[in-house]
Amino acid sequence: MGHEVGDKAPDFELKDNHGATVRLSDFRGEKAVVLLFYPFAFTGVCTGELCELRDQLPRFQNDDVQLLAVSNDSVPTLRVFGEQEGLEYPLLSDFWPHGETSRAYGVFDEEKGCAVRGTFIIDKDGVVRWTVVNGLPDARDLNEYIKALDSL
Repeated sequence: MGHEVGDKAPDFELKDNHGATVRLSDFRGEKAVVLLFYPFAFTGVCTGELCELRDQLPRFQNDDVQLLAVSNDSVPTLRVFGEQEGLEYPLLSDFWPHGETSRAYGVFDEEKGCAVRGTFIIDKDGVVRWTVVNGLPDARDLNEYIKALDSL
C-alpha cells in the first residue's frame, strides 16, 4: 500500500493554501517530511493540533525537516484557515480528485468523506520511518513526533 514503516512513501502533487504546487518528491534528498493528515479546517481538535504545531514549528520545520499538513478542504478554505490561525507551514488540499492522496496513504474515511488523523515521518530517501493513525476525535501527541524525528 505504500504507507507502512519501511515502505517507499507514495508521491503526490497537491496545491497549498496559496495555490502553489507541492510534491513530496521535491524534498527527496533534501529534508525529512512530517506528513500530517487531518479531517477538516476550522474544527476544534484539528485547530488545536495545528496551532500546537505552529507554536513548536522550529521542531517540525527547519533545515532538516518539512511539515506538510493535508486535509480534504479546498484551497480557498485552507487559505482563510491558515491566515486566521497564523499557520506558517503548507496546508495542502486533497480536495480534487477528492481524497486521492489520503487514500494512497490509507487514511481516507469513505463514510465521512475525509482523512482521519494519520501522521507519517518520511526520511530524506522517501521511506516511511514512523507512522501513527488516530481516530477522528483523538488528538495526537506531538512528543511522539519529536521522538521519531530525533531517531532519524
